Amino acid sequence: MFLLAIAVGAVPVPPASLGGSVLAALGVDTAHRLEPVQEAVLLSIRLPRALLGMLVGAVLALSGAALQALFRNPLVDAGLLGTTGGAAVGAVSAILLDVALASRLGPLRALAVPGVAFLGALVATLLAYRLGVRGGRAEGPRVLLAGIAISAGASACVGLLISVASDAQLRSITFWNLGSLGGASWEAVRVAVVPLGIALVLLLREGSRLNLLMLGEREARHLGVDVERLQRRLILGTALGVGAAVAFTGTIGFVGLVVPSLLRLVLGPDNRRLLGATALMGAALLVGADVVSRTVVAPLELPIGALTSALGAPAFIALLARGRGRA
Repeated sequence: MFLLAIAVGAVPVPPASLGGSVLAALGVDTAHRLEPVQEAVLLSIRLPRALLGMLVGAVLALSGAALQALFRNPLVDAGLLGTTGGAAVGAVSAILLDVALASRLGPLRALAVPGVAFLGALVATLLAYRLGVRGGRAEGPRVLLAGIAISAGASACVGLLISVASDAQLRSITFWNLGSLGGASWEAVRVAVVPLGIALVLLLREGSRLNLLMLGEREARHLGVDVERLQRRLILGTALGVGAAVAFTGTIGFVGLVVPSLLRLVLGPDNRRLLGATALMGAALLVGADVVSRTVVAPLELPIGALTSALGAPAFIALLARGRGRA
């Protein structure tokens, strides 16, 4: 999918010359190179876009798989913890305050919306976690209920903010809410790779402990799992990864819900295999969806969040129908 993403588009990139241009960019002389326009498109647009898509897709899918195992519920994703809603409030606020932020941030203006969106996602998730703590322990159902309440409040805040937005701001807000990799750049990749990479490492190493937790919290404690610490690590890792993903690409739905459900049918519930496979399939799915979004109606570009939702909703309905028939 990565090779397809960097080769296909309005400006075709011949595979035979692809490696030569990459080697030339690294300072190695080679006779096989792309034309200057093709090389500029490859190195400045498609490579950062494909890399960011891989990271975001992997984190979104992996976060969904980890949260479903943590709460022992296949319908859980980051949206239920308030993470996406908090990021939306932050991003819309930054878009509305664009002039004020531009005068204060100067050259860092491009990072204003992602930065404030990430902060909003982190605050919303931590608030949901704190509200779910009772007697010194975080209770899964309470955390989910708190997240649902925070998501509802965030949706109300976004609606109120949109009502006072100008036409130009409204277009930016709509584009961000629908999700896109169109804003990918090397600067965005350099900034996003840190939180996204940390989130991947934090979540991928918890497969064995999640297997024990799926037996029940009491049983996991008897088997040596510090359940409260595991919950904190997973929720904070999810907030870090999903917050950064939503901050740089907008709202992209159904990746964290559908990918783990599909792979669970093939691989079973063993999280030691499921987490890694989910990250790989999430990366491939989002990069593939991006290729479709920018080629199917070229030169126009479809919002990738709307595309993943359009593909994910029927797939999820089919999974529910299959489960009902088997039951």
